[in-house]
Amino acid sequence: MILEEQGERLHEETIPIKAAEIQTERKTRVIKMSGISGDWYEALKGEFSKPYYRTLFQTVNEEYRTRLIFPPAEDIFNAFHLTPLKKVKVVILGQDPYHNNGQAHGLCFSVKKGVDVPPSLVNIYKELHDDLGCTIPDHGCLTKWANQGVLMLNTVLTVRAHQANSHRGIGWEEFTDAAIMALNGQDRPIVFILWGAPAQRKKAMLNNPKHLILEAPHPSPLSAYRGFFGSKPFSQTNAFLEKNGLTPIDWQIENR
Repeated sequence: MILEEQGERLHEETIPIKAAEIQTERKTRVIKMSGISGDWYEALKGEFSKPYYRTLFQTVNEEYRTRLIFPPAEDIFNAFHLTPLKKVKVVILGQDPYHNNGQAHGLCFSVKKGVDVPPSLVNIYKELHDDLGCTIPDHGCLTKWANQGVLMLNTVLTVRAHQANSHRGIGWEEFTDAAIMALNGQDRPIVFILWGAPAQRKKAMLNNPKHLILEAPHPSPLSAYRGFFGSKPFSQTNAFLEKNGLTPIDWQIENR
């Protein structure tokens, strides 16, 4: 994410609404990264002038320039692109992106079609089947959920290849906290699904009585049997949405 310059000044506020360029040493072509726009830009624009955000951009830019980073640069903000703030009905919080080749594409727990379904998503599909009777699909791409108003947001938006949590603490958490606070401030019912301790630590930011908070252990194979299975988050979400006059989510992911 290269910060553009006019004269000698860096204009951070222009970056999220323009296509920024990232040039990596591994690829000679220039990668286009679509920045945040629309109502998410309006909600988050105050972050772009803060010192942490400038440092974050410089750090991530250098990481893409010198290392293999996931997701691809153009996918970093996919959660915001696919689910505008005004359309958010449900929020699922993840940690950092998948760190193996070809997996991450900007939505927590989701992978591109043609990529093996990761173990945590396998367990999510099992719970979805047990909860609502949905058939288990042959891929792990969850864009259908995002297009219906399910914001699938990692609290850290980038990661070094094969190094989980390698971009923890560089500034993404402050940025995504601002997004969570913007969601909390919405004057309409939203469901927050918090799986695992890192996501549940965000509960302290959620004090709007209009919202529903659902908590359960993480769907990882290490913890799914401690209470994730049987937690019925999907039926609880739809019941809440319907109670508040909103269209429920069609959670069924179709096969390729």
